Amino acid sequence: MNINITGKDFELTDSIKNYIDEKVSKLSKYIGDDFDASATLKIEGNEQVAEIRITFSGEVIKAVTASKDLYSSVDKDIDILEGQIRKIKTKRDRQNMTETIRFQDSQNSQDEIDVEGEIIKTIYYSVKPLTAEDAKLILEGDSKNKFLPFIDVDTNKVNVIYKLKDGKNFGLLEPEA
Repeated sequence: MNINITGKDFELTDSIKNYIDEKVSKLSKYIGDDFDASATLKIEGNEQVAEIRITFSGEVIKAVTASKDLYSSVDKDIDILEGQIRKIKTKRDRQNMTETIRFQDSQNSQDEIDVEGEIIKTIYYSVKPLTAEDAKLILEGDSKNKFLPFIDVDTNKVNVIYKLKDGKNFGLLEPEA
């Protein structure tokens, strides 16, 4: 952990240096001790600005806040940095978990190559009475699904609306008679 504290156009006191050192070192519980930090403090008008930049594991994050009190500016920066670190770590954890699941799925699918012509997956949908136009609007807002089964309000029959490969248009499956 390397911390560099700089004051622009004013002299830093030992108490503010110790305060920043203490606050920044608390970030090590999230990212370990292998990170670099630089804090730049300056006075703009009647506000005191604190900018803290953290570099760890190839990531660079920073926070800049201004307030009447330098200590509160540092506190706000630390809160912002903690949020950014948690966001980055959560994103990495999800990627790792997804890649692990993909690896398991690929191994499972290799094990199940012998099975053919069997139903191996079932997806349940709630089917609601809608018009085709309402179903289209719902499907437009849903980025995860490519189709939506629904009961047509006029005919009381199950229809399916689906997104075409062009991503702009839709298809509709209606039962005959």
